[in-house]
Amino acid sequence: MAIDPGSIFSKLGAFTSDHESVVSMNLFVALLCACIVIGHLLEETRWMNESITALAIGLCTGVVILLTTRGKSSRLLVFSEDLFFIYLLPPIIFNAGFQVKKKQFFRNFMTIILFGAVGTLISFGIISLGAKYVFEGLNLRQLDIGDYLAIGAIFSATDSVCTLQVLNQDETPLLYSLVFGEGVVNDATSVVLFNAIQSFDLSHIDSSIALKFVGNFLYLFILSTLLGVLTGLLSAYIIRKLYFGRHSTDREVALMILMAYMSYMLAELFYLSGILTVFFCGIVMSHYTWHNVTESSRVTTKHAFATLSFVAEVFIFLYVGMDALDIERWSIVSNSPKKSVQFSSILLGLVLIGRAAFVFPLSILSNLTKKNTHEKLKFKQQLVIWWAGLMRGAVSMALAYNKFALFETKDRKNAFMITSTITVVLFSTVVFGLMTKPLIRLLLPSPKHLVRMASSEPTSPKSFIVPLLDNGQGTESNQSNQNVPRPSSLRMLLTTPTNTVHYYWRKFDDAFMRPVFGGRGFVPFVPGSPTDRSNH
Repeated sequence: MAIDPGSIFSKLGAFTSDHESVVSMNLFVALLCACIVIGHLLEETRWMNESITALAIGLCTGVVILLTTRGKSSRLLVFSEDLFFIYLLPPIIFNAGFQVKKKQFFRNFMTIILFGAVGTLISFGIISLGAKYVFEGLNLRQLDIGDYLAIGAIFSATDSVCTLQVLNQDETPLLYSLVFGEGVVNDATSVVLFNAIQSFDLSHIDSSIALKFVGNFLYLFILSTLLGVLTGLLSAYIIRKLYFGRHSTDREVALMILMAYMSYMLAELFYLSGILTVFFCGIVMSHYTWHNVTESSRVTTKHAFATLSFVAEVFIFLYVGMDALDIERWSIVSNSPKKSVQFSSILLGLVLIGRAAFVFPLSILSNLTKKNTHEKLKFKQQLVIWWAGLMRGAVSMALAYNKFALFETKDRKNAFMITSTITVVLFSTVVFGLMTKPLIRLLLPSPKHLVRMASSEPTSPKSFIVPLLDNGQGTESNQSNQNVPRPSSLRMLLTTPTNTVHYYWRKFDDAFMRPVFGGRGFVPFVPGSPTDRSNH
């Protein structure tokens, strides 16, 4: 008996039966598998990466579905903001915090905050003002002030996945920590900005509204960070006191995963930034909780968090590729192709200008605060940082859907904004992404030389043998045990502020935090535990 593919795909946009839902999910899972297999086969190529592979497969799938449904639909699943913000984004951000080399991250913390928070605000202002004046100059007067501010927040959200897949955390630790850290703080800042814009009455803007906006932004930023830290510490305390591993490693692994997810949901419950909360929860868990579990649980959690993050990223780019061919949305703007091209080109140009407007000036400012020449950002490194933030991805898409997708079929303006966002995301990810690997090889031809310049962490054979269990902290513990004569605290703070803060944090951590919350060297002795294993 023959099966008509058109009859299956024609109803996938709105699930009318459980069987059709199962069919669509099976097809989507098969596509995810195809992305992983093809991405692996193309891993050694000069141009491709996982993101571009998933986008290309999504586009091809969208074309097939369009043909089989006779132009009625291009998707297997209907986009949902809840799906993205509640299920896909948390594992990606948590894994980012959990896997980061904390010493390198916090050594460059001020520069990361400078780029991720201050830089995002500068980019937000330039994109918002530029869009307002350019669109009005071209007689595109369909948007109001709230729309322009939303555009600034939407297109300030970067996606540095492509660059991070090329940069190596061990070979170029300075660049990796800056690009990685800025990307996370940037996403959090963009989402906080967007939510703040949505919650204010922008019909009349005055100084009081601006002060409330800044106050609300700082409130969300600080409280979100504190909530993530407290949740991570709570998980460390519970696992250290109860030590589930003596009976079942499954329980401690499950508790880590659930408490990591709970930190994100608590932030959403209290209207805070879930991105910042789950990111700092990941950092705290990797510093304390991870060392309180058995060795098998350490390996399991590392792989589990990395796998969940990887699948979520592929899922997002695969869906974006399919959704880019939504025929209904493009039919609304098809009568004005010139205006659609203008919209997209202007937004892409503003992204380029807004990015350059803060990367190079703030890099110079950051260099002025560093006395060590090796820690200063060279011009080629600044170019890599600028390029890494040009790509727009899932966060921009989700925010654009949140703002403009509700009445897009009835409102021409909203359809223009959705299609323009999709165009910018596709163009920046594919074109800039394809050029990323050759550009980095051109600008940074000798990463082994850069690692000696940019990093004070010596590479040892042990870091290659057990990179999974070392977690980038072996050198930290070694350095904390060195009895090096030190000058006065004030002199240390003035000459090397970052190293001084790190030194006193380690003293405080060893004296007060680790005895309570566990961590390296403070795990209770239980047969079969990490402590027992290390003693042997």
